[in-house]
Amino acid sequence: MRANSSSLNRGMLAASLLILFLASGCGKDAPKSAFPQQAVKKYQQAATLEGLVSDDKGPIKAGTVKVSDEHGAVLAETALQGSEHYRVQVPAGTALPIVLTFYPVTGGAQLITAVIHPTVTQYDITPLSTAIAKKAKALGGYTHGNLLVAAESMGTVPDDNKTTAGFRGDPTKQYGGWH
Repeated sequence: MRANSSSLNRGMLAASLLILFLASGCGKDAPKSAFPQQAVKKYQQAATLEGLVSDDKGPIKAGTVKVSDEHGAVLAETALQGSEHYRVQVPAGTALPIVLTFYPVTGGAQLITAVIHPTVTQYDITPLSTAIAKKAKALGGYTHGNLLVAAESMGTVPDDNKTTAGFRGDPTKQYGGWH
């Protein structure tokens, strides 16, 4: 039994070192996603995105929501006018992912959420959606897999929606505001 235990320990050590080496990326470019690249999705026709903007103190009723592509080019924008609800039109042909960024009128932090599904139109912009989007970007980009991993790491996936395969349920209504 000792020989098996010793072999197992050496095997685990070798596997751990290999994982550390691969994870370090040898100082190369940005981290790569653990998920395969997906085909580029686009809005086939103009789409209206809407949702609520809030921070840790509650609803935010003044500021601007801008829609931008992954490179930061602004595609559309709208102003909040006394309501935490925003509604913005995204042009047909817009490639996903896109980012919704809330710019407050009176200082404060910008809030974001990532849009990756062309059929979903409801997106809340909150501190949690911001944290999830930033973590997904750090994992290699705004993909469904990276957003799911980011949401799960923040404890925002309800237990009744988890399975051994990852999750089940409607991702448009969960995971901290990214839909």
